[in-house]
Amino acid sequence: MKKGLGERMFEWCNALFLGLLSLVTLYPLWHEISISFSTAAGAMQGGLFFFPRGFTVDAYQSVLSSSFIWLAYRNSIIVAVVGTFLHVMFTATTAYALNKKGLPGAKVITILVIFTMIFSGGMIPTYLVVKSLGLTNTLWALMLPGMISAFNVIVMQSFMRTIPEEVEESATMDGANPLRIFFTIILPLCKPVIATIALWECVGLWNNFMQAVIYLNDKRLYTLPLLLKEIIAGQQLATDTGQFTTFSAESAIAATVIISIIPILAVYPFLQKYFMKGTMLGSVKS
Repeated sequence: MKKGLGERMFEWCNALFLGLLSLVTLYPLWHEISISFSTAAGAMQGGLFFFPRGFTVDAYQSVLSSSFIWLAYRNSIIVAVVGTFLHVMFTATTAYALNKKGLPGAKVITILVIFTMIFSGGMIPTYLVVKSLGLTNTLWALMLPGMISAFNVIVMQSFMRTIPEEVEESATMDGANPLRIFFTIILPLCKPVIATIALWECVGLWNNFMQAVIYLNDKRLYTLPLLLKEIIAGQQLATDTGQFTTFSAESAIAATVIISIIPILAVYPFLQKYFMKGTMLGSVKS
């Protein structure tokens, strides 16, 4: 069927708008890349530019030679990997249990879970709880508080309800216990929503700044957001020799930003297939 003039004009305008929107979205990242490869004089000039001014890799060499950047990388990876695993597992087990019709007090527990979406204990009470548990100045303080998100539990519940009950019934008749059913049947069927929640949690934990500021004082436990904050604040980024770099602060900040987002950019392509399925959850009802 031949498209009319109005339909073709709409497609052209739509493509132009999406192209401009993509350019506006990607330019800040490209701008940081350009600054990170610019000399001190070029980075200090400011303004809009698309290519490095006086190409140099001194910023990356200096930042990567710092012992703190590798400590921060290690801490961020530990928090992201371990935290994501714990968040996804506890979210899945909570959602699976609440979906059981015979669970005593399931409605009350569900209400309490949803209640946390509206009200929270606040910063000071939460800090006192974390301190009383001896979690301050530990990486656990970034992973355990808020380990179960009410929103994620609801999303996981909605997906699990699409799994026919006959699947579990047949497994039970074959002698499988609830734990085996959960780990060998339910979780594999929930790959799309698990990947979606895992990506949300991984990005959140990787970029977790506020909790790191509140609970971490030891520089050996600093994560990348905290290290970046120190660089932006103008504090020294000590290298193994104890000296600070000679390039501009803008180049150091940009290089640290680019280095810190590489893991997330590397993980996303592997989860994209499941992520797209997970985000479409509930959009089409069979």
